[in-house]
Amino acid sequence: MFNKFENAVLNGIQSSTQRRFILIGTLIGFILSIMMIAPTKMVLAKMLPGKNNDTFTVYIDLPNGSSIQQTKQVSDCVVGFVQKEKEVLDTEVFLGMGSPLDFAGLIKGSHFKNSENVAEVVLNLTKKHHREEPSYMMVQRMRPVINQTCSKIFPNTKISFVEPPAGPPVLAAVVAEIYGYDSDGIRKLANRVSGVLESTKGLVDVDIMQDDIYDTYEIIVNTEKTSRSGVSVKQLNDILYLAFEGMNISVKNSDVYSDQIPIYLSLSQDSKKFSSKDINAVKAKLAALKLMNKMGMMTPLTELVRVVPKKSNPMILSKNLYQMTNVMAETDMVSQVYPLMEARNVILDTFSDDYEITKTGLFNLELKDKLSGSMYKLTWDGEMEVTLDTFVELGAAFIAALVLIFLLMVIYYKSYTLSGIILLGSFLSIIGVIVGHWIMDIFTADTFFLTATSLIGFIALIGISSRNSLLLIDFTKSLMDEKGMYKAEAIAYATATRAKPIFLTAAAIILASTLLAGDAVFGGLGVALIFGTVAAVISSLIIVPVLLYMSDLEAHFHFHEKRSVPISDPL
Repeated sequence: MFNKFENAVLNGIQSSTQRRFILIGTLIGFILSIMMIAPTKMVLAKMLPGKNNDTFTVYIDLPNGSSIQQTKQVSDCVVGFVQKEKEVLDTEVFLGMGSPLDFAGLIKGSHFKNSENVAEVVLNLTKKHHREEPSYMMVQRMRPVINQTCSKIFPNTKISFVEPPAGPPVLAAVVAEIYGYDSDGIRKLANRVSGVLESTKGLVDVDIMQDDIYDTYEIIVNTEKTSRSGVSVKQLNDILYLAFEGMNISVKNSDVYSDQIPIYLSLSQDSKKFSSKDINAVKAKLAALKLMNKMGMMTPLTELVRVVPKKSNPMILSKNLYQMTNVMAETDMVSQVYPLMEARNVILDTFSDDYEITKTGLFNLELKDKLSGSMYKLTWDGEMEVTLDTFVELGAAFIAALVLIFLLMVIYYKSYTLSGIILLGSFLSIIGVIVGHWIMDIFTADTFFLTATSLIGFIALIGISSRNSLLLIDFTKSLMDEKGMYKAEAIAYATATRAKPIFLTAAAIILASTLLAGDAVFGGLGVALIFGTVAAVISSLIIVPVLLYMSDLEAHFHFHEKRSVPISDPL
């Protein structure tokens, strides 16, 4: 087998047709592998893949002003669906508040929730080793069913599924930060951006981090009438608070407890309800409340107060001393980069009717309102921004590693040609990395992404590929310099001889990397090492010998023929 492989290499490098075939085939393979990422999108890039968790949370957000009963009705609908899942062990509902903090809740500000229109449903699942369906696939399956039924109970209800993130702590996969000086303009632009994200394929759980503006009613006390009627303002405030919020009115002594037991008084839930959301319903409810003055006369509350309709006062968000708001969206088992680019193109095409749009940076936009002249900035953030930064930094690290290896080889061999051959052999392992991810995507149920860990594996492959090329070049130099062998014979003999240690090293790397290939986060690293090592071996044993033969090794190694010395003779 040794002689057959040596003869095959010898014939291959000496035949101009075979050399041309190998080099053109390698070039085509490299171009096709790059095209798998863009524009064909056969291999998709993402920061980190989905993580199989043992728990996730359902966020329920009704329109501002909704009652706790309405929120409970929606949460009961959600619980009714999730309890049918055999993998769900138990559920817990938190009405009007956030659930106990976990990593996801800490990032998304769950602990700030304190209103009747919000709720969280926490689900605990069976251990991931005991179920076939991962949590992120379960979320993808349940989301459309629950949204189609439960979110339609009350208009503008938002139900989102939140999992503990596998990657960086960000608000969402895609976040559009909108900056400006006009709060109404920011709100208008945010609503338009939200509409674009909702219509973009692959984006789900779209939400705007801003309060809704809704109708409220302010009760203004007529102090003059109140004083003339013999009722104090404190008494009036107390009856309102007592009726709708409740308060302690007295205490009770007990033989069992050392402390006094407070007596809490409030209207019943049915008594608190208004017949409708208009000013007449508010006045009718207040008219039912009567106060007794100092002379024992009962005075209706509506005689002492005035009900004035007004708009709610929304919360103002700011960042870096600029007024802003966030439009957030999660991805439905897809990479966040491609939906963002699609949404950005839609914004550029459709927003030009009201805004003058200027591109700033790679993805960010600057918009000027044509009517008011107000300026707004749209900055993309979230996991997409972290992904972009990470890939750029890892790409820079890869280029830096190639440059350093090239400089070291130039110093060692004093030859740009040989250093370039080593560099090219290392670079070609990218073909194996990309093709490996494409193959894994075919055999896995969900998308197998090219992740940040995949790029780490690719950087690690540079050393492996460089080592293989160094073995061939050094042994070829030894054969030519010390044994006097011709270039072709020396390359063929060196390739056949060093094939065994190269194969053994590759086998050790591949077997060790199989342990990583099944991991949710480090699967990309394992696949990159496995298929990249295969590509590095092929490059070292086929492409590098051809490139060595085409270079002027006689000049590099100061070759002098020694016909009388056979290869088997010692030095």
